[in-house]
Amino acid sequence: MSRREVFEALSGLLLGMFVAFLSSTIVSNALPTIIRDLQGSQDQYTWVVTATLLASTASTPIWGKLSDLFSKKLLTQIALTIFTVGSIAAGSSQSVGTLIMWRALQGLGLGGLQALVVIVIAAMISPRERGRYTGPIAAVMSVATVAGPLLGGVIVDTSWLGWRWCFFVGAPLAVVALVLIQRTLHLPVVKRSVSIDYLGAALIAAGVSDLLIWVTLAGNDFAWGSGTSIVLVVLGLVLLALAMVVEARAKEPIIPLRLFRSRTITLATLASIAVGVALFGSAVFLGQYFQIARGYSPTAAGLLSLPMIIGSMVSATVSGSLISRTGRWKGFLVGGAVLMTVGFGLLASIDHRTNMVLIGAYLLLLGLGLGMTMQNLVLSVQNTVAIADLGAASSTVAFFRSLGGTVGVSVLGAILASRVTDLTTSGLADAGIDVGNGGGSGAEVGIGQLNSLPPAVGSVIEAAYGDGTARIFLVSAVLAAISLVTILFIREVPLRTESGEQQRETADRAAEAASRGPAA
Repeated sequence: MSRREVFEALSGLLLGMFVAFLSSTIVSNALPTIIRDLQGSQDQYTWVVTATLLASTASTPIWGKLSDLFSKKLLTQIALTIFTVGSIAAGSSQSVGTLIMWRALQGLGLGGLQALVVIVIAAMISPRERGRYTGPIAAVMSVATVAGPLLGGVIVDTSWLGWRWCFFVGAPLAVVALVLIQRTLHLPVVKRSVSIDYLGAALIAAGVSDLLIWVTLAGNDFAWGSGTSIVLVVLGLVLLALAMVVEARAKEPIIPLRLFRSRTITLATLASIAVGVALFGSAVFLGQYFQIARGYSPTAAGLLSLPMIIGSMVSATVSGSLISRTGRWKGFLVGGAVLMTVGFGLLASIDHRTNMVLIGAYLLLLGLGLGMTMQNLVLSVQNTVAIADLGAASSTVAFFRSLGGTVGVSVLGAILASRVTDLTTSGLADAGIDVGNGGGSGAEVGIGQLNSLPPAVGSVIEAAYGDGTARIFLVSAVLAAISLVTILFIREVPLRTESGEQQRETADRAAEAASRGPAA
């Protein structure tokens, strides 16, 4: 494919990715209004978010494996269609229960888009040239991440639109993306006999979902050490153990265990888990810090995260271009992990009075590190595996990063809640306020309740959130350091100069030559 053809094909893919990321983040600022309008509960509030995370995380490796067996173009269109149907249905929901169901359908489509867009790009573009296109990909992800909450706030505040348009707004863009993909994406369909590992897919999805349900509900609906926790953990581990047995024997496993014989894939997977926990977990609570501890509006909170987004875009673009020019990639991975660790370490020092310019500088450092790390971890894996395993390997890294992020939101949330409770209790006691009559712990107080509290109590709780958030970033810094250690042990392999489809054609010609035997 010429560069023009690649950019034309990328236009539809990136628009589809933009719609998916936009629709995933646009709901964050609208959720309080949605729950009030549909008369939902706090537990349902959590599940509106968790349903999408569960479905996308559990389905990602399945989509990746299917891409090794069927048309990547068709699968991308199916995933985008599923996501669009789920979005329109979610916007039409008349109860929180049906909203959660349709959000799960959205998650299935999102899991496909997360895996397939990266896989299709790898099929079109060689590892050596892929860095040139990292900038547009990072830009789309970053703009959608920032624009989502901002657009959601505007839609909810606009009387003639309402929260349902948070789900409807992406539908026209999705239709345009489908048309673009149909007209511009031309990948050869390799027809071969296939054997789909239905049992392995079911066991992986069930085991992962079980453990994610545990980390999501533990600490809120039941104690971490309760009998319910033990049952869920044991059940999840048993299901995943059975999945490993099935995958080891399956003809076409969803996650080929042989991939982990590669040191690069194993280490990149471990690094992706740590990056996922640090990135997704901390990003969720950064907005909470700006809104609760510092008193900014949701729109302003989104704008204040711009240094991290800009840093990520710049570093992804520059590092991608330099990688394509030099063919060297490990130095950027190591440098990115170092910047991530330093950025999180500096953020671990903030409290409710820290200068906002200083916080912006810390976020810029963190963004520079993330931009050099996330895409290049996938690149290191794609450059290592055989073309037949490209989809499975790419989606495996995305799966574990998403899994780490989902677990991170729950675990870091529990850490923050515990820290805020301790700080609130001590703060109220130091202020001479009776804790028993003062409104409870910080963990029991949401954003909407702060305005109804006495000013003295509210200020203590706001300060507790500001000071407690540092604990989140401290844990994230430790996880970033773990990812740095694993990256140091990844062996740098020269980047291939053939795209995925070129590698497939080369392999097919070699196999055909071998079948004919030596020339007479």
